[in-house]
Amino acid sequence: MTQSPGTRPLALTVAIALAILVSCLDPSARAASRIKDIADFEGIRDNMLIGYGLVVGLNGTGDSLRNAPFTRQSLEAMLERLGVNTRDANANTKNVAAVMVTANLHPFARQGSRIDVTISTLGDSGSLLGGTLLVTPLLGADGEVYAVAQGTVAVGGFSAGGEAETVIKGVPTSGRIANGAIIEREIGFELAKMTTMHISLRNPDLTTSRRMAKVINKRFATGIARALDPATVAVMLPPGGGLAMVDLMGEIELLRVEPDQIARVVIDEQAGIIVMGADVRVDEVAIAQGNLTVRVTETPQVSQPAPFSENGETVVVPRTTVEVDESGDRQLTVLNRGVSLRDLVDGLNALGVGPRDLISILQSIKVAGALQAEIVVQ
Repeated sequence: MTQSPGTRPLALTVAIALAILVSCLDPSARAASRIKDIADFEGIRDNMLIGYGLVVGLNGTGDSLRNAPFTRQSLEAMLERLGVNTRDANANTKNVAAVMVTANLHPFARQGSRIDVTISTLGDSGSLLGGTLLVTPLLGADGEVYAVAQGTVAVGGFSAGGEAETVIKGVPTSGRIANGAIIEREIGFELAKMTTMHISLRNPDLTTSRRMAKVINKRFATGIARALDPATVAVMLPPGGGLAMVDLMGEIELLRVEPDQIARVVIDEQAGIIVMGADVRVDEVAIAQGNLTVRVTETPQVSQPAPFSENGETVVVPRTTVEVDESGDRQLTVLNRGVSLRDLVDGLNALGVGPRDLISILQSIKVAGALQAEIVVQ
């Protein structure tokens, strides 16, 4: 029996809807992540560059040459290279600022391509607004020059004021130059010639590394992947020479793996922030929370003598009210063995505690040995 042309789109729509429904009902499908999102490939990384330069053209907001000797020395050295001798001159310009220039050299960036740079002041310059960065070599960790930066600095903030008031928005002493550096040297790394690739997990875990190796082997039906440790999975080219390393990595990075995680509670005591993982479990424990609050209120009264009295004076009579709150309505709450994260949060919320008290309660549960998780205090 053949379907009519009008029923085929309807059947396709129903099939797509069922697939979406199944993926929504399957928790593992929602939790799976692409390998490219949870791991890094060997050799595919950024390299940090740094340089020292001068920004000119500032409208009186540059460094004070008397307070910034490095700016004076840099300015004199630059002018000497251009044939201008200012060693014995009393330069007092306020239009120059010494800056640090930083950038990230992207992996496999080729000679002649451009990258963004960030500019930050070193001296007492008040703003880089309207300034221009002069030619600045950018060095790598090995001391070699990999890029050269120059251009107009774009500043996101500003500073304005007078003798009585000053208004500052953002950070005017830092800026960026989009595509402000040209790459002069490439980092030698031949990905296509590799026969073995190491994949590094961003969150090392034994279970996750084994799952990743299993997913890769299942995709290519061979044992080309092997978990070396909690953070590394080694992948070899499939036998037969049908795939190059670039093609192999392109297919592997799209495979999905369900990452595992350690049961961990992260506490930021200064900000009062608590983050708990999904695998946090609590053994049977009883919790009671209460605070003793003493409130002292001073409401002094004024005592005046009777009208037309010859003797008497106006005095202030102190009046103090003391209130004590022992939180007697707080009750003991019992959490059963092996409760989940949701049950733990619901039970603690039932006590009516805030984030600060919740931090103390979690730490006390850990000391009691009932919290089966690692506590990390930032």
